[in-house]
Amino acid sequence: MIKRVRITEVCGDLNAVGSKSDAHRALICAALCEGETEIKIDALNADIEATAECLNALGASVERTRGGYSVRGRAYGGGSLRCGESGSTARFLIPVAAALGKETSFSGVGKLPERPMLPLTEELRRKGCEVTADLLPLTVSGRLSGGRYVLPGNVSSQFVSGLLMALPLTNEPCEILMSSPLQSELYADMTVKTLSRFGAQWKKLRADEIEGYFGGYRLDCETGAVCSMGRAEIYDTYKTPGSYTVEGDWSGASFFVVLAALSGEITLYGLDENSLQPDRAIAQAVKDAGAEVTWQDGALTVKKGQIKPFSVDVSQFPDIFPILAVLACGAKGESLLYNAGRLRIKESDRIETTAALIRALGGNVEVGQDFMRIFGTGRLRGGTVDGAGDHRIVMSAAIASALCEKEVEILGAEAVNKSFPTFFEALERVSK
Repeated sequence: MIKRVRITEVCGDLNAVGSKSDAHRALICAALCEGETEIKIDALNADIEATAECLNALGASVERTRGGYSVRGRAYGGGSLRCGESGSTARFLIPVAAALGKETSFSGVGKLPERPMLPLTEELRRKGCEVTADLLPLTVSGRLSGGRYVLPGNVSSQFVSGLLMALPLTNEPCEILMSSPLQSELYADMTVKTLSRFGAQWKKLRADEIEGYFGGYRLDCETGAVCSMGRAEIYDTYKTPGSYTVEGDWSGASFFVVLAALSGEITLYGLDENSLQPDRAIAQAVKDAGAEVTWQDGALTVKKGQIKPFSVDVSQFPDIFPILAVLACGAKGESLLYNAGRLRIKESDRIETTAALIRALGGNVEVGQDFMRIFGTGRLRGGTVDGAGDHRIVMSAAIASALCEKEVEILGAEAVNKSFPTFFEALERVSK
């Protein structure tokens, strides 16, 4: 699908869509509970639907409702899981399937089969499972054991989150330690918070508890029966809260935060100012760059400002790298985004595809293995952008049109369905 966008000024109000990061976690936890859980979410996307379909394949009952999903456990494992393009779905559910102890196959489409599953697969093998490959498609069999898990922190926090969800099913004391600093650490903390809502209690370890490691988590055996219960009672760890409301999505909101900073004023409803979602950093980033940012009665309002060059370490929130690069184009001078190396193994090589986006619109950037320098002039020319099958590149290109003298033509605009199917409708509501 080709989309043509021309924005001159924006003004209006928008409701944040539901966070797919939060929805993945809530759906999986609900599928491991006895009884029924209502997952309330106001908007769905392809990634969330992939997780729901995989949980059905694992033996839970996950049904669409007007307000989200009705989930009835318990998942018992086994089956063939089609993860679509969702890295979260695969990386969360591979260890969960291993803990359930039945042979389960995983497949994906798009770039997902190229995205690494090491070192997670190595740890699963070390802990008693057979895993047929280190990339999708793969099959996992055997039963996961508890104990100590050690992972590097510079690959993906999704590996840590998957183990956080799986290990309460092992009926053994468990801990996860990091052999290097954990990037996107708040995503793991989000998982711990969601798990606590469903009865599984993890403790984040202090510096004096990690024996020279760079952080970690330990299953809290004192507040729950997980470490002493018999195998037949294993699922008692997970208990339904009855209903769970998915947070508003800071990742999707980031595009409109930057749009307002460049081109007008937008008020966003449904976001949590204190959310653990790492991408809430976008509000502080645009404020530091010169936009006006205010909170009132739970609503975030962003107004256009005189954008100045900036330097940002994106290691803890890499998903907003492309839209921060667009923001930098609105400044006059050199901006730097760094510690971005993990972006080379996303839905696209996001360092290169972001650079291609900006160059296609007449901008100038320099890239290295883990950084980008943006030489902003405050304006872009316009032109045609290849969306590269990447939802964040497509949405960033659309927002970049606010800086362009001419129309922006976006190829492959349907990629927004992965995370934000109503993105272009929302853009039209606030555009003039």
